[in-house]
Amino acid sequence: MSVSTGQPVPDFTAIATGDTTVTLSELKGRQVVLFFYPKASTPGCTTEGGDFRDRKADFEAANTVILGVSRDGIRAQENFKAKQAFNFELVSDKDETVCGVFDVIKLKKMYGKEHLGIERSTFLIDAEGRLAREWRGVKVPGHAQEVLEAAQALHDGTLKEA
Repeated sequence: MSVSTGQPVPDFTAIATGDTTVTLSELKGRQVVLFFYPKASTPGCTTEGGDFRDRKADFEAANTVILGVSRDGIRAQENFKAKQAFNFELVSDKDETVCGVFDVIKLKKMYGKEHLGIERSTFLIDAEGRLAREWRGVKVPGHAQEVLEAAQALHDGTLKEA
């Protein structure tokens, strides 16, 4: 079951980089961007993470926290964060709890074989904990900028339904 736009996002707690635990309800009062990516240290995921990293100050100005999420273990997430100098935490969702809340595990094809994996997706949660916007089947170029503009509009009270 996936959360719908305008509805409260179910609370979750997950292990994250920086020896932290992320609990969604503890972020109330701030907007949250959750971007789900298939695998740490792969080209598309590195580019996407870098695009969010490079816009972090602008996200902060819009009262928005950035969190990256994948099924990688915490060691892989720590290495990815350090190597790419990411200035936000990465969530390790090995048990797919957070992935399940947002229904991002999909059947994918690679080299002619099918497997279950994360569909690159991003979710913008408002300061009250409701889903404000979602992007599924994301293409990396220009995506972080589009999410930033939505976060700014949400913060300013001018976000239109997508």
